[in-house]
Amino acid sequence: MSAYAKWLSPKLSLTTLVFLTALFLATVDNQAFLTAIFKVVDTSGLGSSHFKVAVFIALIALFSLLLSFFASKYVFKPIVILILILAAIISFFMDSYGVIVDVSMIQNIVETDSKEATELLSAHLVRHVVLVGLLPALCLYRIDIQYSSFFKELGTRLIVMILISTVLGSIVFTYYKDFALIDRNNRALRYFINPNYPIYALGKYIKRSLNPEVITITAIGKDAQQINTWKTRGKKSIVVVVVGETARAQNFSLNGYAQNTNPLLSQEAIINFPDTHSCGTATAESVPCMFSDFGRSDYSDSKAKHYENVLDVLTHAGINVLWRDNNSGCKGVCDRVTTESMEKLTVPEICNDKGCFDEILLQGLQEQIDKFSNDGVIVLHQKGSHGPAYYQRYPETFKKFMPECASNQVQDCPQQQIINAYDNSILYTDYFLTYLIHILQKNTDRYNTALLYMSDHGESLGEKGIYLHGLPYKFAPDEQIHIPYKFAPDEQIHIPFIMWLSPEFATSFNIDTDCLAQHSGEEYSHDNLFHSLLGMLDVQTGKYDAELDIFNRCRR
Repeated sequence: MSAYAKWLSPKLSLTTLVFLTALFLATVDNQAFLTAIFKVVDTSGLGSSHFKVAVFIALIALFSLLLSFFASKYVFKPIVILILILAAIISFFMDSYGVIVDVSMIQNIVETDSKEATELLSAHLVRHVVLVGLLPALCLYRIDIQYSSFFKELGTRLIVMILISTVLGSIVFTYYKDFALIDRNNRALRYFINPNYPIYALGKYIKRSLNPEVITITAIGKDAQQINTWKTRGKKSIVVVVVGETARAQNFSLNGYAQNTNPLLSQEAIINFPDTHSCGTATAESVPCMFSDFGRSDYSDSKAKHYENVLDVLTHAGINVLWRDNNSGCKGVCDRVTTESMEKLTVPEICNDKGCFDEILLQGLQEQIDKFSNDGVIVLHQKGSHGPAYYQRYPETFKKFMPECASNQVQDCPQQQIINAYDNSILYTDYFLTYLIHILQKNTDRYNTALLYMSDHGESLGEKGIYLHGLPYKFAPDEQIHIPYKFAPDEQIHIPFIMWLSPEFATSFNIDTDCLAQHSGEEYSHDNLFHSLLGMLDVQTGKYDAELDIFNRCRR
């Protein structure tokens, strides 16, 4: 073999290759983990350089031990090549956006539509995966691994694994108090180990998907009925619920934000609830949760799939329900009600090759209202401010805050440009909601009309190096977390909540709007939506909880 051929296909023992791969994973693909744990070390009074070195060696030992389980002739290369590519993809999103890849995030990825998914693709991602994933994988593929006989190789594996376990055990034993302190107060650190935790989460999701349980829907609120029907009130009532997307309360000027993102809503007779928080940090969790009766503390994805929600209860009461979607679906909430998918329509000036602006939700809305045979609830699911391509969420005429970040690689833009693009999307939502209010106002001669707007979750715009959303909610700021930067920061769970009631609606249902405004500064959440919808339409059912109905104490 020529020297050139030997250079292209170097010979290495399996043990050496296991160690080099572990070193690469620890050094290149775990910058987020090392950064996080070293910050914890520094802020916990454990700022010993010896301990940091011990943590790094322990990480290499951990990867070496795990890779040793795949160290056989026909398994090692394909498995490790897949691991290298997967770790490269994960490290890009963790390092660039500060996201955590857990089961919930994987569910969001799978349930995201193709248009949203393509917005995450970029030259930066491709370059990173090529340099950090494909090239190392190619190098591994070209290496001529020197295998011994089966029994000798087996013996070597056992000896190596014992040695690695001894090194790992010695490090943990030597620094046991330090590791115990960090683990006890910062359990979230395990989410950062790449690719260990993401692979575990992926396996958990695949197992759940491959073994789907037979979903039997348990009906709730079958006893639901309206106290007063629309016939006794003289005209029907229409409530429009707008499910916002990725809107955070901090960027609504109604809440005191410096940039005037709500110039139109501020002129309307709305009631603003500035202290409202979401059930989750991603659409797949928040949307089913906000329409369920479980509340955040008792909610689970499994429960949501097995039980009806407030839309079903409204249907049981004889109320017409319609869901219109300009997003990636209703996540099961609208499965049993009339549904219209609007994002695939092609309406000039509202739609383009990137999708439709939220005004598409208003197309033909009047015709749908006129079809209702009884009181009606219409849910409009916005595209809203979904990132990272915020600049694609609004027409050219709404580019008020400039310069904007006109890229889906928001981490490469100056933060103010990211904020400007995001604020422009909020400005468009302000217009959309005001336009909708005007439509409802024009219907007050025939209908009692009302509007509720709640976002599904918020968004991080680069605060503390975190972008987008989807961080685990259980690490929210109000809980004991000692990692120097926050998980599920307030930006991701503090959401806008706005209400508009026509005078006719308020009078018909005996609602004191001055009382609502007086109590608007109190704390609210997605937990209130289920019971408030029932309460505002006079629906009686055993599932109704007056304590969670924001209208209950404001009835004349």
